[in-house]
Amino acid sequence: MPDTPTFGRYAEIAHDRMTPEQQDAYKTLVETRGRLPGPTKIWVENAKLAKAAAPLGAHFRTGYSLSEREREIAVVVINSKWHSIYPTNAHERAGKAAGLPADKVEAMLSGLPTSFADTREQVVYEMAKCLSESRWVSKGLYDRAVAALGHVGITDTICLMGYYTMVSMTLAFYDVPADAAGMQR
Repeated sequence: MPDTPTFGRYAEIAHDRMTPEQQDAYKTLVETRGRLPGPTKIWVENAKLAKAAAPLGAHFRTGYSLSEREREIAVVVINSKWHSIYPTNAHERAGKAAGLPADKVEAMLSGLPTSFADTREQVVYEMAKCLSESRWVSKGLYDRAVAALGHVGITDTICLMGYYTMVSMTLAFYDVPADAAGMQR
């Protein structure tokens, strides 16, 4: 293990210095992600956790109930709540690349109110704001969410936010800057 940090405050483990369990977790993460980005660089040290987190992260990349725009709305709101610069920076770019207007992305990053013409996007935004601010979910928001997203979309939104809370907290704890590259693997 390097003596000096390679990814924020975290000193990554070179592949040849990983335990067999960590190498297996690394392989699982690479198989589900294609690479080892962001918090997975850190999670690989905890092999059991990394193997559990990999399929959940993979669920939120393709073939689930939210559009890319809806996903980025929830992710930008939750990342900005935790003030974690690495994922917030990455998802500011991803939100804009998914077609979200820059002024709306910037409002979400700053905690300012915004709105969306698309009903599903508006409901995802309202859910993300409500849950990230520890607010009571009103019956009206609940009813709008059920009508717009159904229970699959609701649980996808909630669990996506939980996953990105884990991402944000990991990267915030290790003080990973926006431009961190880490070890080449």
